[in-house]
Parts: sequence; structure tokens; C-alpha cells
Amino acid sequence: MSAASPGLFITLEGGDGSGKTTQMAALAAWLQERGRTVVQTREPGGTDLGVELREIILHRRGYIAPRAEALLYAADRAHHIATLVRPALARGEVVLQDRYLDSSVAYQGAGRVLEPGEVRDISLWATEGLLPDLTVLLDLDPAVGRARLDSSRTRYDRLEAEQSEFHERVRDAYRALADAEPARFLVLEASRPVDELQASIRDRVSALLG
Repeated sequence: MSAASPGLFITLEGGDGSGKTTQMAALAAWLQERGRTVVQTREPGGTDLGVELREIILHRRGYIAPRAEALLYAADRAHHIATLVRPALARGEVVLQDRYLDSSVAYQGAGRVLEPGEVRDISLWATEGLLPDLTVLLDLDPAVGRARLDSSRTRYDRLEAEQSEFHERVRDAYRALADAEPARFLVLEASRPVDELQASIRDRVSALLG
């Protein structure tokens, strides 16, 4: 986040079924109880344009070239940050976001076997260099995540439906990203009880809030 911005930008990352939605909702409620204005959003799909792009990216039938997929995510991200996230941060609000550029590096970079550095650079250009104050990585064995998905839904998007090798590459990429930026990442074992995970997240956010 820019030093001139008084808000707080927190992203949640992890493989499918890792519990990002649950943890984001609990964190939002906790922050609101403490008088903070919270914006909950996601990528793709956090804006009207994003909803349209999400349908194309995740639910279009047929092949999408990996580079085209990466660019679609970057287009969504550019519009989302410019029209929703940066204005909220400028107002001093807390933005909680399900997925951000680290997802592109993991899914399109490692998962699709593109160059991770290039994928990251595209997103940094699209967002004018905006990085989160905190990224919570919920690390989970992809097989466990898939079992959670199997028990809760009947429709899988294009990425969820990929083979186990794809999701293993994604997990490894996430871990590498966290190792490279330990000050920004909070890595949590997502198989831990929900309340324990939330307590760890709140401790880190409390420190950021001062």
C-alpha cells in the first residue's frame, strides 16, 4: 500500500477449499465490531466488469490460451484496483480481498507453466505497483481441499477442475512466494481449527492496526 494511503489492504490466498471465504467473513465481523469500515471483495468478480470477466475466465466452455487467461485476470485486476480498492483505501477503509496477484503467479505462472516473474510484472503494471499490507496464505494439501469441494458443490470452475499435478504446482508456488516475502505473508496450516486460524489472523491484523 502507498505510504500516502491511510487504509489497510489485506488479501487472502490459498488453494481451492482452503477456507478463505470463512476466514474473511470472520475477520470482517471482528473489524466492524471495532469500528472499522470494511470492504469485502474478490478477484475476479469484484466489480460489474469483473463479474463479466469472471464468467469468461472461470466458466467459458472451451480452451483459453494460458497467456490470454493471464491477461484477462490482469484486466480484471486493473479495473478492480482503480475503481474499488484504491478509492476505499484513500477513505481509510480496510479492504479484505479474496485473491490478488499472488493467485496469478501461482495459478497462471506455476499452474499454467508460464514465467512467474512475467505474470507478476503484468499485474504490478496493471495495478500501478499496489501490494497488500498483509497476505494471509491458507496452506492446505490439495487433496484435502478437493475433498472439501466435493462435499459442498456440484459445479467446478475451469481451475478447480484441473488435475492434481496442477494444484501441487500451485501450492509449491504459493510457498515460494511466502518464503520470498516473509514480512508480507502470514502462512497458516489451513487444516487447523477455524477458530485457531482466526485468532492467528487477528493477532497479525491487530499489530498492523496499532
